[in-house]
Amino acid sequence: MEVSGNSGNILDVFVHVDTYDIGVANKLEIFLCPINANCFDYRRMIDGLLESVTDFALSRKLKESYGSKQRHLEKAIREKFIEHRKNKGELGEFLLYCFLEGHLNAPKILSKLELKTSNKMYVNGSDGVHFLKLENNNYQLIFGEAKTIKSLRDALNDAYESIYQFKNEINSSGDSKSGISFEKGLITDNLEKETWTDTEKEFLTTIIYPSARSDFQVDDAFGLFIGFEINIDEEKRTLNNQDFRIFVENTVKTKIERQIAHIEELINKYKLMGHSFYIYVLPFTELDSARQDIMEGLI
Repeated sequence: MEVSGNSGNILDVFVHVDTYDIGVANKLEIFLCPINANCFDYRRMIDGLLESVTDFALSRKLKESYGSKQRHLEKAIREKFIEHRKNKGELGEFLLYCFLEGHLNAPKILSKLELKTSNKMYVNGSDGVHFLKLENNNYQLIFGEAKTIKSLRDALNDAYESIYQFKNEINSSGDSKSGISFEKGLITDNLEKETWTDTEKEFLTTIIYPSARSDFQVDDAFGLFIGFEINIDEEKRTLNNQDFRIFVENTVKTKIERQIAHIEELINKYKLMGHSFYIYVLPFTELDSARQDIMEGLI
């Protein structure tokens, strides 16, 4: 069971700026969009990630069923996304998938998009489920949460509140079918959608529902994608290209470093200690229009 062959493309697209350790079990990774002539190069981002859209949107089983019918496959992908175009979280969900597979090396079990049948169904679940094998041969079941909000602090607040509600099976809409236990049931019910071997299905079931007889331990963890907006003065765009890149990197690092203590506060506030958090942070310029342009380019 491995990550998709296309997942590594994300490391050729985004610039890895820095890693921050938060507490003993959490990592925050800063990435930047490619920059060309002092502008964020969203076209290069689209071209570099295009092949991963299929792996994210469709199960392996469904993808294989199309065989050489490439046009039909493309149509199926478009329909998956277009049904949920009103959901502004789709880009974040896709990028979270790319980072968890391509950077963390955590294979996807199921994406949120695979389970959706309407805009209202499954809105209270995680934004995808992955698993990660640790150096000590234990495992983590990673539940995703993606937020793309202009304010970095607001995005973090919303993400951790959502995780708290998810863990504690709190649903503001009043629907009892939500939360971590319900999600594990959905995963098990949907294992047939993938082309897992019987051995792989048995392994995944053991990760989802660990047994005392297993020779490894499993802990629930969370993967976060945080997309936010940075504003760049026109004066800064007159810098030479190298100085502009340095300016953007330093600006982003400063903004994020100011929030690290707040992240620790949120973990404590919601009593989420003991869980590992893999946080991926990516800034955008003109977030609303960028999100729309990128999604249109991808599908």
